[in-house]
Amino acid sequence: MDRYREELMVRHYARRTISTYAQWVRRFLRFHGMRHPREMGEREINAFLSHLATVGRVTASTQNQALSALLFLYRQVLGGDVGNPGLIRSPD
Repeated sequence: MDRYREELMVRHYARRTISTYAQWVRRFLRFHGMRHPREMGEREINAFLSHLATVGRVTASTQNQALSALLFLYRQVLGGDVGNPGLIRSPD
């Protein structure tokens, strides 16, 4: 998490954004039983986003924020590609 925060700071993200993104990464890791992100990918990201929509009933905007935090982790910190995970709309 320290490296994640450092990468965000280097790119001049706001302190509040850094804090929020770090919270999303922690929630993602807890959701998947604290597995290392390198062991996961697009499927796990989509499962997390689906859970947020269906169980957490979060808005698309909130899902998008979580997705942005995770994509930053994978693309900028871990240097990997996770495909093209998408947003899942919550049922009305």
